Amino acid sequence: MGAYLRPRGLEEALQALTRPFTVLAGGTDFYPTRVGPSITEDILDIAGIAALRGISETDESWRLGATTTWSELVEASLPPLFDGLKQAAREVGGRQIQNSGTIAGNVCNASPAADGVPALLALEAEVELAHRDGTRRLPLASFITGVRKTARLPGELVVALHVPRPRAAARSAFMKLGARRYLVISIAMASAVVEVADGKVAAARVAVGACSPVAQRLPRLEQALIGTSFDATLGERVEPSHLAPLSPIDDIRGSAAYRGDVALVLLRRLLAKVSA
Repeated sequence: MGAYLRPRGLEEALQALTRPFTVLAGGTDFYPTRVGPSITEDILDIAGIAALRGISETDESWRLGATTTWSELVEASLPPLFDGLKQAAREVGGRQIQNSGTIAGNVCNASPAADGVPALLALEAEVELAHRDGTRRLPLASFITGVRKTARLPGELVVALHVPRPRAAARSAFMKLGARRYLVISIAMASAVVEVADGKVAAARVAVGACSPVAQRLPRLEQALIGTSFDATLGERVEPSHLAPLSPIDDIRGSAAYRGDVALVLLRRLLAKVSA
């Protein structure tokens, strides 16, 4: 095994990243991919850095610390805006995985089927990265660049995700389909955030995962929802043309055609759910 470091402070972690390290948080993606061969890379375990954990809020946004676990998110007192993310959190493996797996780990792993990503996209989350020379923020849509690829640069560490406050009262929801009900990788999944004013949709953000190399927002659908009545008919407004940004593939879990059909049904059910 290579070197193993477990810093207690952020500065110590950033200093370590002046040379190549594989960053480890909850380890729920790291260890399953390394069964069998010995681990030879140098490991930087950030789980002990208290500043990277927890949820806080300001007048403008909520800050989700990078090593906040899915269980901690589910148990946090948050407004209905976060219901979709909490529903996604309950789908991230079993309880043991949710107790260890982290929000930032799910994002940095950049799997097309990462359950947290569509919900975070619908929340317009930004990724905060720290470096010895300062910090920067990127929209989540710009941070994940491909399958298992992100815009994180050498020497950088994801320290938090930021969710802006909506302009109007907002509700959200998440749905997924897998080969069975629990403990399964998604065939398709979707999340939506809908802002409501005077009984009408004031803004909408809808994202679909596991149907493209990177989870995708659906801008045509979002635009079509604005100004419509916020009621049980919301799901009926989804049309096949709204799914144009998606590029599903054939794999062991389903064909591209099946994924496209599933995504359409999921979206209709999702919007009916969020307006219920």
